[in-house]
Amino acid sequence: MRILIDTNVLLSAALRDRLPERVVLYVASRDDWRWLVTPSIMEEYTHVLRHPKFVLRPEVLSHWDALLRVRTIGFSDVRASVDFPRDPKDIPFLAAALAAEANYLITGDCALLSLKTTGSTQIVTVASFAARFGIA
Repeated sequence: MRILIDTNVLLSAALRDRLPERVVLYVASRDDWRWLVTPSIMEEYTHVLRHPKFVLRPEVLSHWDALLRVRTIGFSDVRASVDFPRDPKDIPFLAAALAAEANYLITGDCALLSLKTTGSTQIVTVASFAARFGIA
């Protein structure tokens, strides 16, 4: 299984111990699943987690940094011609989903969710993904 996790889901997971965290940790713990990232997605993760308005403690940042370093699978940034005028910041995720033929893109972004799919990738909420895989 190839999965992309939108930055808003990762941030929610880091900020509070709820369903987004359980979903992210479930994906990360599965040896037969691949949490996919490109360099630009990893850079966005790192930048957003360190944004001053979120005030994540150093030990929390260390935990997520280690998880990202160990449990994600990197591949090259994709230059696919993806047009998404609703929110150009979502293009790296859509391009990565298409290039990697990801099974799922997990997001809380309404603009992405409105697409439902891109190529063979299903675009789903955290709750929908959790329900499909029995994550409580």
